[in-house]
Amino acid sequence: MHFIVNRSALQGTTRIPGNKSASARAIVLGGLAQGASRVGNCLPGIDSFSIVDMMRALGAKIDTSDPAAWTFQGVGNQPLAPASVLDAGNSGTGYYLLAAVAALVKGYSVISGDYQICRRPAQPLIDALNDLGAEVFSTRGSGTAPLVIKGPMTGGKTKLPGVNSQWLSPLLIAGALTEGGITVVEDNLMERPYVDMTMGWIKTAGGEVSHDNYDVFTVPGGQQYQGFDADIPADWGTSGYPMVAAAVTESKVTFSNMNPDDYAGERAYPHIIKDMGGKVTFEDEGRTVTVEGGAELTGIEIDCSGTPDAVPALAVLGCKASGTTRLYNIEASRLKETDRTRSIMEELTKMGGRFEETPDSLTIHHSELTGTKIDGRHDHRIVMATAVAGLMASGETEISDAEYVGVSFPNFFELMTALGADIKKSDSV
Repeated sequence: MHFIVNRSALQGTTRIPGNKSASARAIVLGGLAQGASRVGNCLPGIDSFSIVDMMRALGAKIDTSDPAAWTFQGVGNQPLAPASVLDAGNSGTGYYLLAAVAALVKGYSVISGDYQICRRPAQPLIDALNDLGAEVFSTRGSGTAPLVIKGPMTGGKTKLPGVNSQWLSPLLIAGALTEGGITVVEDNLMERPYVDMTMGWIKTAGGEVSHDNYDVFTVPGGQQYQGFDADIPADWGTSGYPMVAAAVTESKVTFSNMNPDDYAGERAYPHIIKDMGGKVTFEDEGRTVTVEGGAELTGIEIDCSGTPDAVPALAVLGCKASGTTRLYNIEASRLKETDRTRSIMEELTKMGGRFEETPDSLTIHHSELTGTKIDGRHDHRIVMATAVAGLMASGETEISDAEYVGVSFPNFFELMTALGADIKKSDSV
């Protein structure tokens, strides 16, 4: 499916769906826990359902029939050997989380996913799981899926490079259910808000985890997750696309259900827009945010160490700003479904964007964008970011792989068009 996008403005009030990353953690912990759990506002995205299916394969009973709240009967902290391959689909978060959960199984598991998952690096996690008593190997010897995993993991001490929090979070969750507990030494941990989110959800399920300045993480063994009742907050990462769209066009959009105290690093979006000169107002103690376009934006430097998924949307924002915008600490953005820094730079360059790239940074020059044909690269964040670019570009923008918005923002099209965006679906190839 393709999106056909034309220059347009947004007006109105909207509500953002549940956080994708929080939904993933809640599904895994609800599936592991002893007893029943209820989780409200789970994101009904493709990745969420991939994780649900994998947890069901490990013995959890999960009912997703009520969109308001999903219910869980967990495996009592002992996942069962799966009868089939654990299929992560396109979910990197699910792939890494379930690799560690599978290491708790008394027996063998195999985990794989789509072609993007089978290219994503997992060797640091493989090495850590082996350090902690599991037996894990890549079937191709490449440090990538498919992985064969033999448990149970018993505990111990290991080290991880800090560039990708998706290798640490699985160990923290699974480590609580090992006999001996785990200690993880991190080397310059990036993406700290995601780790804070993981630790918060572990505590929601009755678990215990601690850290020393994000350098050493300690998880006592022999713990038991208990059923819980919780709600998923609105996704600040998802909000970034309509927020940036409002800032770069003649728009005014109010976001009504935000949580300023959420773990997500992307809660910085409205503050970044404001720091660049955009008109942003906060009401109801920050739970209601209004972004209004038309203001003169000026380029700034933005530390993306806690917000790697924001790089594509911020690149679009930088094209609108006068002068230059520099995004730095972006290494983690290169380890996602695609190398998102390179992907967004190449696609926006087709539209007239001007960039300078280093391994750790992306500098964006003010650019007048023109619509063209865009490769969505099977990456939901590239599709949505270039759709936002199309709203401020002259001429028509055609974006492939539009269906991938279902990974994190299943009602992206409906929400944006309800606000007035000129976006149409097309089945053309």
